[in-house]
Amino acid sequence: MSRINDVGGMQGFPPIEQELDEPPFHSDWEAHVFAMNRALIGRGVYNLDEFRDAVERLPPREFLAASYYERWFHAITSLLVAKGVCTAVEVTGG
Repeated sequence: MSRINDVGGMQGFPPIEQELDEPPFHSDWEAHVFAMNRALIGRGVYNLDEFRDAVERLPPREFLAASYYERWFHAITSLLVAKGVCTAVEVTGG
């Protein structure tokens, strides 16, 4: 079964707009998410396959509405809860 991230051959998506001289990160928080993911994979909290699966498991509506690094952040937080590193309450700041 294909997931929403596998849109090859699907119709109705606009063309991808490329930014000339696009920076690697548009905001500081994106760089922090990138670094956090590298650190957590490096420490063995989860592996790259688990991370990728967590990104791809986002419900279609959330996947399409989220930016690239918002998807990463959701994947990281869901993996941290699933692995027992923190609770869902801690993740939401409650």
